Amino acid sequence: MVSKSLLAGFIFSLLLCLVAQGQVPGFYMKEPKKKLEVPFYASNNLIILPVSINNGPSVNFLVDTGVKTNILFSKTIGDQLNMNYTRKLDLVGADGSTVLTANVSPNNYLDLGLLEGVMQTVLVLDDDFFELEMVIGVPVFGVIGYEFFKYNPVKVDYDKSILTFYETDGMKWRPFGYRKANMKIENSKPYITGKVKQLLGEELDAKLLIDLGANHGLLLNMETSDKIKLPPKYIESDLGRSLGGELFGYVGRVKSLKFGGQKFNDIITSFPEETEFSYVIKESGRQGSIGSELLSRTKIVMDYRRNRLFFKKGSTFSKPFEFDMSGITPKMLPTENKVFVVGNLRKNSPAEKAGIQKEDEFLEINKIPSDFWELSDLIKLFRSEEDRNINLKMKRYRSNNPDDFEVIETNFKLKRQI
Repeated sequence: MVSKSLLAGFIFSLLLCLVAQGQVPGFYMKEPKKKLEVPFYASNNLIILPVSINNGPSVNFLVDTGVKTNILFSKTIGDQLNMNYTRKLDLVGADGSTVLTANVSPNNYLDLGLLEGVMQTVLVLDDDFFELEMVIGVPVFGVIGYEFFKYNPVKVDYDKSILTFYETDGMKWRPFGYRKANMKIENSKPYITGKVKQLLGEELDAKLLIDLGANHGLLLNMETSDKIKLPPKYIESDLGRSLGGELFGYVGRVKSLKFGGQKFNDIITSFPEETEFSYVIKESGRQGSIGSELLSRTKIVMDYRRNRLFFKKGSTFSKPFEFDMSGITPKMLPTENKVFVVGNLRKNSPAEKAGIQKEDEFLEINKIPSDFWELSDLIKLFRSEEDRNINLKMKRYRSNNPDDFEVIETNFKLKRQI
């Protein structure tokens, strides 16, 4: 009779062998190394990698620690790749009310060049969703989540736009010059605890999701704690678009956020409205999340297996946190030619007072044709410097006839509102 301890030891050894051979779900190096570097494209501080599914053509995927399972935004592409679907799931959208239907596709092969994802489950949306391109500025066809991080430490260097993927035991000690923060993985998502010093209200010990796939700085969910208070100065705003809808709420500042012995000051903070989806956030026990607008000011290492987060200051650490000073939320239309339009327009903002209207199309920005701009650069311009002069030439359609339009020229100065 085989003892339980011997049997358990045999199973553990077999599991290690399978992991080493890349036979269990996860991401692995194609050739064993201590570490390898993977360049990424950064747009609005979001991390985008080219990914091939089942040896198909490479398409852009967003790297996102806020999701548990990989997602493909297009069943059209999934069908073209002959992906196998086993069942359907209903997903609640970002607005808390929209329901998205997804098909579960197991055992897929994801090729990232030097890395490979084996036996990967992918959720494939029934309805094609390509709207992230409008707010990110580049086509994005899916999301890579927890599986990318679960076995291996991963360093994100925003200054160089490089991911460093380490072997499982390739980082036993703290990297030189890095601070450490304790991190917990719960339901396949990383959390830390930080101290939030508010402008109104008491200091808050907050459980915060580390969310690489969100481009805010700090987000606090007011419905999770009576201690969370809006600052004395705030504006109503759309907070961004994600799967299944837009988030709306308020934007203001907190005095500081401190974790791992490092303090971030005067942070732009989002306070989303409560939605039908808020019960999920409450059940997680978190009070908010830290996004890429803050994380991109550091070099960060996430080590899921050892519940460790390392970070040190990046080149933009001391740069002030700024919010849009124009009132314009630009978006890029998914057309063959590059076309930017006014997606949303804040009331009583400098742009609205200058006569800009929603859906106006950009022709020139500060005398430079819109063809020469990237969406991320346009967003940076509108956040850049108070009293900066902005000259715009816009096209405004008067009807559905594409030849029926007028050209409007106007100018205004950026004004800090929070």
